[in-house]
Amino acid sequence: MYGGDEVSAIVLDLGSQSCKAGYAGEDQPKSVFPSVVGSVESGGVVPDGGGDTDMEAAKPGEAEKAKARKLYAGVQALGYRRDHMEVVPAMKDGLVADWDVVESLWDHALRDRLLIDPKEHPMLLAEPSFNTQQHREKMVELMFEKYDVPALFLAKNAVLTSFASGRATSLVVDCGGGSTTVAAVHDGYVLQKAVVRSAIGGEVLTDCLQRTLEAKGIQIKPRFSFKRKEIRPGEFEVVPVELPNTTDSYYAYAQRAVVADIKESVCRVPDSAFDDNSYANIPTTPYELPDGQVIEIGADRFKIADIMFNPTLIQTIPGMEKYGTEAGVPFNGLPQMVIESINKCDPDIRRELFNSVMLAGGTAALQQMKERLEKDLMEEAPQAARVKVLASGNALERRFSVWIGGSILASLGSFQQMWFSKAE
Repeated sequence: MYGGDEVSAIVLDLGSQSCKAGYAGEDQPKSVFPSVVGSVESGGVVPDGGGDTDMEAAKPGEAEKAKARKLYAGVQALGYRRDHMEVVPAMKDGLVADWDVVESLWDHALRDRLLIDPKEHPMLLAEPSFNTQQHREKMVELMFEKYDVPALFLAKNAVLTSFASGRATSLVVDCGGGSTTVAAVHDGYVLQKAVVRSAIGGEVLTDCLQRTLEAKGIQIKPRFSFKRKEIRPGEFEVVPVELPNTTDSYYAYAQRAVVADIKESVCRVPDSAFDDNSYANIPTTPYELPDGQVIEIGADRFKIADIMFNPTLIQTIPGMEKYGTEAGVPFNGLPQMVIESINKCDPDIRRELFNSVMLAGGTAALQQMKERLEKDLMEEAPQAARVKVLASGNALERRFSVWIGGSILASLGSFQQMWFSKAE
């Protein structure tokens, strides 16, 4: 009944930035798309012929709600600018904020991308290490009642990352889009008391970079807001396109997509703490924006990345002076978070944790991240501890480590008795 040779399990990892879906036993997710949807408020009834993404309203109460807005999920649907389309994120602070959005993301993943019938495949869902009871119940309820899956398993992100590197015990540093989480995993279980999180993730870095560029007078035009006309061979003129009905959230989303690419292309972690003087005359790196203008990025490519290690730098970014002061979020760099998490664990396993610090998540793919974390930890760790930071050399594997761990776990023979069914 539970996934013989011919039925493979599906692994779903819904992160704050992107949703990863694919078949267990493969080495990469088949489908990766943003965890946000475009939402168009429609007055009254949704016109038919809108594709199969409409929610099939089950209860009469939901019919009105489903008619109120139409959701567009996936790279193509989001890349197409529609009038009055707002961008709605599924997650907030690492937890699900909007279940309708999650439902349409899962629909898109299973039906449009993987092209499977969820009734026929067991599902392995990755959940954040600090997920709450209510969220887990809701996830399971959705899976069994709406998708009618034969079997299900929920695994914690940190555990899956640990399995991806073939270890049952490690300290997982997950630098995601929405937040950074450090969690100790021991024998395949997350030690709940040692989970440390910070609100600084990829999105904050993107924000900081965008504000820094704008403060220098660089305008970032989203891809849809202009056309390029060739005047002479190889020479283009940029013609702005007037689109009055674009929502602010969609404009910002498209802008951030460009900034995020700049960040991924040029940013790198400095070898030692950033200060303006030592990086003042660093060589700049060129980057060509979609509209053809080339910008030069100098010291900022190090400064933005160093925020992960020294969050107080945020307050030197134009427009971010107040960040973190009113939120009351503890403000720690990665090395401090790692030490704090290890100190919350039993003294007997601390040594082993220092020796296997795992880097994971999209933001961990920044260049030199591993070397810098190792260096800072050596300075802060007790003398007796041997510090070792493990990270896959392949940036894609760092980015998808949670999904890859799920893929490994769900395809193990010894795991097959772990699935739970609707009856259970």
